[in-house]
Amino acid sequence: MFGGGGMNPRKMKQMMKQMGIDVTELDAEEVVIKTADEELVFSDAQVTRMDAQGQMTYQIVGEPESRELGAGDDEADAGSESAGEIPADDVAIVAQRAGVSEDDAREALEAEDGDLAAAISRLE
Repeated sequence: MFGGGGMNPRKMKQMMKQMGIDVTELDAEEVVIKTADEELVFSDAQVTRMDAQGQMTYQIVGEPESRELGAGDDEADAGSESAGEIPADDVAIVAQRAGVSEDDAREALEAEDGDLAAAISRLE
């Protein structure tokens, strides 16, 4: 990296400290990088965080497993809310903005598949 292949690790740490660079090893269990097409999943990766004058840089060392985007999200989404269930906060927002009852707001949200802006437009 710095061309100091034979440099003593202790000397390297000392030099980095003098330059204001703090290096920390993180105990990461899994690292996921999401791109437009896929997810790169690093299991048992070695992760290093470098703080250079307030700028955080992360280095990941390991072999990634490639999987389709969203393939690992099935379990997380299933527990959050049932399909078609409209959050009470959304109902309250639509009711307040459109000046209608919560029942009317809920019906509009269900008709618009949870789209707040479309539900408010529908009621105005």
